Amino acid sequence: MTDKDPTRSEASDAAMTYGRYLGLDQLLSAQHPLSDEHDEMLFIIIHQTKELWLKQAILEVGTAIGLIDEDQLVEAYKALARVSRIQAVMTMSWDVLTTMTPSDYSRFRHVLGGSSGFQSDQFRALEVMLGVRDSVRHGPLTAAAAARPSLWDAANGALARAGFDLPPTALARDWTQPYEPMAEVESGWVEVYRDTGRWWALYQLAEKLVDIDDALASWRHRHVLTVSRVMGGKRGTGGTAGVAYLQSTLGKRAFPELWSLRTAL
Repeated sequence: MTDKDPTRSEASDAAMTYGRYLGLDQLLSAQHPLSDEHDEMLFIIIHQTKELWLKQAILEVGTAIGLIDEDQLVEAYKALARVSRIQAVMTMSWDVLTTMTPSDYSRFRHVLGGSSGFQSDQFRALEVMLGVRDSVRHGPLTAAAAARPSLWDAANGALARAGFDLPPTALARDWTQPYEPMAEVESGWVEVYRDTGRWWALYQLAEKLVDIDDALASWRHRHVLTVSRVMGGKRGTGGTAGVAYLQSTLGKRAFPELWSLRTAL
């Protein structure tokens, strides 16, 4: 057996370029406008960029769940903080899309057919991973996420392992079903907030989760405003009620007891 030739590795490293490493040939050729309208390219790039950020957010939430399950709460903070930063970038991207007027959008909207952001498997999967589990299901990523405990379930598991008395349904149930807020869960987190020094790791975990829920609510609100500005009250291309449907999602919260406990403090 001979040692590996170092010149071979160096040659391989030298052959690596910025474009090759990032797969830019594939990435930059993935935009295929179906019309000759200038603004369709923006529409495509905005949504493709969101899907890339969603991919990273899903990775970070999965990492955080694994760390929390091992009671490595401090180590989970970085992944959770990164998710809320990603959400902020995604929310700001609506500002770019609002440079497209209703007249601009109407010139190519017909080419979208039945396609809609409502069909995004990654967005639904991220919601489900956080803890939002309603009757809406889309795609294999979402189905797989719905079969496993959510980030909120992981946080409640950590709360129980710290000695708090939580009901069995907070720790084991049919994960595919919507989560129902529980008084015992709220009481446990209230105690964490009342004695932050003793429960500092759990307290900081809770605030990281609130950051994510807050950012998600901001994203939903900005989405409603953007759609209202660009297409008004028209029905969505995917068959949804458009703005009316988006408005109905504004009250969704992934970690409900972390909001309700504030009244009890």
